[in-house]
Amino acid sequence: MNQELQEIIRLAGTYNLIPVVRNVLADTETPIRLFQHFYKERRAFLLESVEGGVKWARYSFIGTDPFMLIRGKNGEMVIEKNGEETILRDKPIELLKAHLRAYRSPSIAELPPFTGGAIGFFGYDLLQYYEKLPAHRIDDLQMNDMQFMFCDQIIVFNHFKQQVQVIGNVHIPHGANDRDIEAVYNQTVSKIESTIERLQQPLQTPLAGGKVPTDPELGDVQSNLTKEQFLANVEKSKEYIRSGDIFQVVLSQRFSIETEVDPLHVYRVLRTMNPSPYMYYLKMDDEVIVGTSPEALVKVDGERVETRPIAGTRPRGKTPEQDLALEKELLADEKERAEHLMLVDLGRNDIGRVSEFGSVRCDSYMDIERYSHVMHIVSNVSGKLRADKDFFDAFVSCMPAGTVSGAPKLRAMEIIAELENEARGAYAGAIGYLGFGGSLNTCITIRTLIFKNGKAYVQAGAGIVWDSIPESEYQETVNKAMAMLKAVRAAEAIFAEPKRGVNMINMDYYAGAKG
Repeated sequence: MNQELQEIIRLAGTYNLIPVVRNVLADTETPIRLFQHFYKERRAFLLESVEGGVKWARYSFIGTDPFMLIRGKNGEMVIEKNGEETILRDKPIELLKAHLRAYRSPSIAELPPFTGGAIGFFGYDLLQYYEKLPAHRIDDLQMNDMQFMFCDQIIVFNHFKQQVQVIGNVHIPHGANDRDIEAVYNQTVSKIESTIERLQQPLQTPLAGGKVPTDPELGDVQSNLTKEQFLANVEKSKEYIRSGDIFQVVLSQRFSIETEVDPLHVYRVLRTMNPSPYMYYLKMDDEVIVGTSPEALVKVDGERVETRPIAGTRPRGKTPEQDLALEKELLADEKERAEHLMLVDLGRNDIGRVSEFGSVRCDSYMDIERYSHVMHIVSNVSGKLRADKDFFDAFVSCMPAGTVSGAPKLRAMEIIAELENEARGAYAGAIGYLGFGGSLNTCITIRTLIFKNGKAYVQAGAGIVWDSIPESEYQETVNKAMAMLKAVRAAEAIFAEPKRGVNMINMDYYAGAKG
């Protein structure tokens, strides 16, 4: 009996899901090349991050072949497991909590913060299960209210060590003896070895032959609102603000274009041109979600719970001097500062509801964080999670973020349902992972594309306050959305003319040479 198996048997006295790891040298690999082995599967994911707009975070996470999937729509929950579907009436959070709590997994210091769990999204309308809120009148995209893949094997790319870790989890049967544990351990190791063999297979993916267009033509762009309708919605919102109903509301519109582009190509363009703290590619059946969100919703690691409000934006300067001038201009803008303060207060309230009394802190306040094209005002709010609360409680307390709804949150959501015709779907909800070991990391679903039915959809919003200029708010939504749609058209151009050969390593970080 090897030492690893002995440790598994020891841990099985306390835990019923135990990670096993195999390390592979990956100094000539990239996360994209690894993911290309799996992305055409029916269900797969890639999660990545860039810190501070310039440095790759330590880990990229890849997975496929979930052993269970949970999805929900209009109060009907579906559990897919072992080729069978179970349908029941339940609330999404309670159902996910019940299934995740069935697994007890150890926290091992030398392993990444995520070693397996549920990966997926919560839609904007999740709160309708927990609060009396009106529904949107039209639900044309028919996206689920939530959908999560439960993965007991993941592939982790360690950027610091240039190493790949294939992590499988041993399911310990109830009442198992040593022989039973050895059998499931051997099954897990065999699956890991098969995955490593698959990763070692050559990829005959062609070089990207097209040039990077500097300003690609978008062609026919459709919106779910006319400009006149959006401007009228802004004016109506200002009436609500003047009457004291709300301080702020975030109004949005959804744009779409027709495309047959491979969504992974779009992801490659986005991660090169707009690297962000949260980058994701989620494929779940006939839907693919691709995004580069700058904003965390809520993160739980041990007893620490935190959120990170972002509000206030300026473009990057062309020179260091211009960049600094724009930073000073942003920090001196009273409207931007007031809006940011309001969202920080909202974040403190959200975190405070699940934290120990007196533990809530504003760790950083109104810092400037720079990204490839823009800079933002960013603050960080944290607290110590109460003993009677868990990461689900923290999540529900923060969902949806004030930066995509408004303040007060519930009244703002009522107004959004009144003024926006179509359901938001995944937009303004959350994407991330819920770990078997008790960790949670979610971001706000903004700067995100939905690929479905031969179209790419993107939704963008603007925060409306008492002195908002309707035309400016409309243009803000257009600018945000067009930047994402241009990534689609850029990917079409870059990958339109494949050339013979295999991908160069840097093709995953630079989509092509400008010309």
